[in-house]
Amino acid sequence: MSLPLVTTAERRHRLGRRHRLAPSARAATVAETADSVVALHATDAATVFLSARARLTEGGPDAIERALYEDVSLVRLLSMRNTLFAVSAELAPHVDASTARAIAAKERRTLLKRLDEDGQGLDAAWLAGAEAAALDALDAHGPSTGSQLSAAVPALRQKITISRGKKYETEQGVATRVIRLLAADGRIRRDRPRGSWTSSQYRWVHTEPWPALPAAESRTEIARRWLRAYGPATEADLKWWTGWTLTDVRKALATVGPDQVRLEDGTTALVSPGDTGPEPAPEPWAALLPGLDPTGMGWADRGFHLDPAHRRALFDYAGNIGPTVWWNGEIVGGWAQRSDGEIVWRLLGSPGRAAEQAITAEAARLAAWVGDARITPRFRTPLERELVA
Repeated sequence: MSLPLVTTAERRHRLGRRHRLAPSARAATVAETADSVVALHATDAATVFLSARARLTEGGPDAIERALYEDVSLVRLLSMRNTLFAVSAELAPHVDASTARAIAAKERRTLLKRLDEDGQGLDAAWLAGAEAAALDALDAHGPSTGSQLSAAVPALRQKITISRGKKYETEQGVATRVIRLLAADGRIRRDRPRGSWTSSQYRWVHTEPWPALPAAESRTEIARRWLRAYGPATEADLKWWTGWTLTDVRKALATVGPDQVRLEDGTTALVSPGDTGPEPAPEPWAALLPGLDPTGMGWADRGFHLDPAHRRALFDYAGNIGPTVWWNGEIVGGWAQRSDGEIVWRLLGSPGRAAEQAITAEAARLAAWVGDARITPRFRTPLERELVA
């Protein structure tokens, strides 16, 4: 029996609806924007805000700040691919169990190895004492930056030598490493930054770790949600997106029980069980998505929504996508913000007059939303640099 066909056009329709980018599909809450794509990239502080903005029916940066720092319905976790993501509080325990726990354990092993190699007698007991002192300081002083924690906790001012005796020997403080470890363990979380919503100079607060869940069950839950948002896709796509081993990917997919479909190029891909029917076309939509937006980073192979000829202009050397312009599920250009606040964009191709009008309107909506804030992507791409020059 032949497999159901999912066309490129239908895959693009799915992006508009399931990623909440078509106007009628936009979300009412910030947590819903994250759930629509499973997780929002959070390496760059502005990405969380701009990704959520593109998917919300209304609300400004203050709505996203409330979700992150007051309601805590959206939380940042070091997780997939050892990268910082923002996920809904509902999904966070599954992300923690499926991915973050293993990363935290590796982080602890690495730091303990560094302490041992330094030769000052700093060991697991010393580290536990430093961590406890940092938590006590947060309880006593409230939300604190890394610098404030170091001022309050003498152990965090300790310095160690990395690669002693080698030509690249260097001395480093332990504060950043200890704080990173506490965050990876879920014992502290990022609170409001010192600056605006575009700043990554976070304050830290003491919090309780996420409830322990079976790792295999949580990987299944992540795989189920990811297939719903990103299918049709392959096990290679899921392995790339999660950073899991191929064995773990296959076990999770086997439990989900996905259906297979045929793509226009003749390859086979996976979708959620029963999700083989055609996707209705949403109304025409345009979007200006930030660098590292999950819709641009959801697959190892992005050929269905990006002309390979445009990849060099829109990605940096490491494969990080920059700010992009979308029309009906296809990347058609890039955008940037100049130092005076102007939003500028360039098309790569000729999507037509309707596309240009919609993109112009979306650029104006973005400019009004951003207001006086200034955005420079952490990972800069050739086209973004050209546009601001």
